[in-house]
Amino acid sequence: MENMDATVLATSLPALARDLNQDPITLKLAMTAYVAALGVFIPISGWMADKMGARKVFRAAMIVFMIGSVLCAVSTSLATFVAARFLQGIGGAMMVPVGRVIIARSVTKAELVKAVSYLTLPSLMGPVVGPLLGGFITTYFHWRWVFLINIPFCILGLYLAGRHIQNFVEDNPAPLDVKGFILTSVGAALIMLGLSLFGTHLVDGATPVAMCAIGAVSLAMYFRHARQVEFPLLDFRLLRIPTLHASVVGGSLFRIGLGAVPFLLPLALQEGLGMSAFQAGTITCASAFGSLFMRLIATRVLRRYGFRTTLMVNAVLAGIALAAYGVFSIHTPYLLIALIVLMGGVFPALQFTCLNSIAYADIDNRDAGRVTSLASVIQQLSLGLGVTVAGIVLQLSNHVQGHATIVESDFWPAFLVIGLFSIASVPVSRRLPRNAGVELSRGG
Repeated sequence: MENMDATVLATSLPALARDLNQDPITLKLAMTAYVAALGVFIPISGWMADKMGARKVFRAAMIVFMIGSVLCAVSTSLATFVAARFLQGIGGAMMVPVGRVIIARSVTKAELVKAVSYLTLPSLMGPVVGPLLGGFITTYFHWRWVFLINIPFCILGLYLAGRHIQNFVEDNPAPLDVKGFILTSVGAALIMLGLSLFGTHLVDGATPVAMCAIGAVSLAMYFRHARQVEFPLLDFRLLRIPTLHASVVGGSLFRIGLGAVPFLLPLALQEGLGMSAFQAGTITCASAFGSLFMRLIATRVLRRYGFRTTLMVNAVLAGIALAAYGVFSIHTPYLLIALIVLMGGVFPALQFTCLNSIAYADIDNRDAGRVTSLASVIQQLSLGLGVTVAGIVLQLSNHVQGHATIVESDFWPAFLVIGLFSIASVPVSRRLPRNAGVELSRGG
């Protein structure tokens, strides 16, 4: 449900922007608002799952997500739409991390890679169906319907969660770090939203700078606070574990690059190449087919080459594949575009399987909630930062070239930058021991 929602929205952004009388690049604020909510509420998701039970929190998150979807569908202005997306993000903040906690506590480490691969297979239906469905609805009906399709998925999810998921509760959960929650909430939200407001006409130029400055001070205060308490909300001391460090730090660089694609690619196809939303959707979903193929063979690749080598080599291949999106022009054959996008799904899928699995290679089950909260909040903020970076580079490219509207040649610098971010994760992975995650790869 969540994966499909993201891809549906990305395909519908140009039409949504016209309906709300906004520039398409400004709509990055709607995507960033969602990520800002993730940054605020993911840190407490692990604690809530430990305290109230994973199944209970998981089902409540679905309900919040569904309410946010309905409010998105009835929004009539940018402000109301962004607020509704923030509410959706609260639900998403609980769904994904708590789902990972459930998986981590349900299987042995030897089974974890295979479990993660199985877990992601159903979610791949979102990126496959989402662009097609979003493009079809936007082209032939109305963008508002792309949010209402979440309702039946939510109802089905509530039923399945109640029937099949055990309500894991931690016997003695650590106390909630309230001060840490306030500091991280202010810091993450203000930085993400402040960066998204740069270059827009919505506020004066000083406001985004002030927001980012206040957010940075809040996060700096949190880092100091986290060293002084026994159970900080986000325990950065866990990053001393090499496998978790590679997953979180290296993964964040990779996700900055990949996080821009759902925003940038549909925009390039529609605004740059003049495709309809449905045509752009048929192209965008090709990456999901590439992801599906790689998920099926990921465990065999890891068994043969190991985590360290796979993460290093695959990051370079993924970066090249993403940067290649910048060569698209109105003269590029349709099939060649689809093939390049297909390859742009193959390599990131393998990277995500590696990163998500190796995070749990050297931790105890009791720490699963804390690790999930730390990893998830950094991962999601990285994805949101990718949207922001891509939007800023696109705006600068458009301004430097002096175009009144977005055109084809404005996009290649943004795709080049996101490709470089993906490759920048290589030095972090290189620090892993050669036998890192060997228990996981053997189990896969």
